[in-house]
Amino acid sequence: MPLRRLRVVCHGHPALQRVSLPIKTVSEELRQLARRMIITMRENDVVGVGLAAPQVGVNVRLITIDTYFERRSTAELSPGEILLNPRMPLALINPEILSCSEDCASAEEGCLSLPGVSGQVSRPARVLLKAADLDGEQFQVECGGLLARCLQHEIDHLDGKLFYEHLSKDEQKAAVNTMRNLARREQALLQKQPPAQ
Repeated sequence: MPLRRLRVVCHGHPALQRVSLPIKTVSEELRQLARRMIITMRENDVVGVGLAAPQVGVNVRLITIDTYFERRSTAELSPGEILLNPRMPLALINPEILSCSEDCASAEEGCLSLPGVSGQVSRPARVLLKAADLDGEQFQVECGGLLARCLQHEIDHLDGKLFYEHLSKDEQKAAVNTMRNLARREQALLQKQPPAQ
């Protein structure tokens, strides 16, 4: 039976506000969750470049990413992009940013859990990532470009933070009505059915 996509929870869902738990063992259940997250990321109304487990209502430290479509010459790629791009889409277990560059880059961000909300977010241009893959292999690598941005955005989700918190005050004010409507809709959905475990 083919795997189905998961429901992406929106602003107002409690899973988006919690710090996610570390993953201790890589089980078949975890692998299946990762595969379904990749399907969800690709088959959503708006295709995402990343998805964190809390966005599908599961508070574990798992993210999926696929930033390989951003083609640049090899000379411009970070070591992380050279290592990880050929493996995309990719699931990362217990991803952690060990350090960040002092120089920042600003770019437009959106989020599958905040449909209709976007804005300019300034983030460190490079990060040192520590994570494990679905085989449990640990690695550490410096990442730049869209990959670094995506990692920071998704790891924020694992810590109960939304990209909205990084927007300017004016952009936050402009998004308030959209966010209120999302929260109302999410609360109504939660009252109709309990979250799947």
